[in-house]
Amino acid sequence: MSVRSWRWWARTWDRLVAALQDEAPVGLGADPSPSGPLVEQRDVPRLIVVPARGYVYSFYIRATFAWSSPSSLRSEVLSWYVQYFQPNAIQRLTRLAADAARDLPPHRAADLELALQRALADDPTWDYQRGDIVITCQPDATVRLDERIMPTFQPHVDRLMKLEYQFDEQLRKATYAQELSRRWAAILGEHVDAEDEDVADARQHMLTAQREAARWISELLHHHSQHPTDPPTPPPIPPQQSRPSPAPPPSHPSP
Repeated sequence: MSVRSWRWWARTWDRLVAALQDEAPVGLGADPSPSGPLVEQRDVPRLIVVPARGYVYSFYIRATFAWSSPSSLRSEVLSWYVQYFQPNAIQRLTRLAADAARDLPPHRAADLELALQRALADDPTWDYQRGDIVITCQPDATVRLDERIMPTFQPHVDRLMKLEYQFDEQLRKATYAQELSRRWAAILGEHVDAEDEDVADARQHMLTAQREAARWISELLHHHSQHPTDPPTPPPIPPQQSRPSPAPPPSHPSP
């Protein structure tokens, strides 16, 4: 097709689009026009592939675009413009993903997805124009790992899951010890007598155990934030977690 023929076809198409925008529904059984702008959801038929750091493995991105127009377009007209502009949107999203993935190792798919979501939140809608028609695109993306690294990455994930379970278990024990010590200290405080040294000593012991449990919790949280891949280390002396033993009765001399 020559340049002159292409220009004629483009002018004819634009006039047809303008006519379709003003065309009323035909027939008594025509459906009423939907309120608000028409939106067309399009999934990219193929995964977008961008290289990870080192250019050996890749990230795979599943993209979805929500297309709409402030103009009152018929669905078939909007579909034509979506088909026309979607390659541009795919190319733009690919550039964003490639820039974010360039410095990420291939197992950091979650970090790439977060980076993409932040970039899309900063610029949530993309506008494309042809003649007087403006089409708006709202992109969304999710990221998948390269399946070739799964066998290597699986043992690491399993170890992280085990460490996370150990941390949760230690934190649960420390929280239980702190709460139990607090309750016993409160109960003993209600019955403490200035002359009852045994009860006073037991209460002081439970207060000490409560402080030790609080310190244990603090150390667990700090260690987990600084070294999430290291196993949690319990304290050398675990906090008291059982009911304090009553003092033995005083002994009496044999007659």
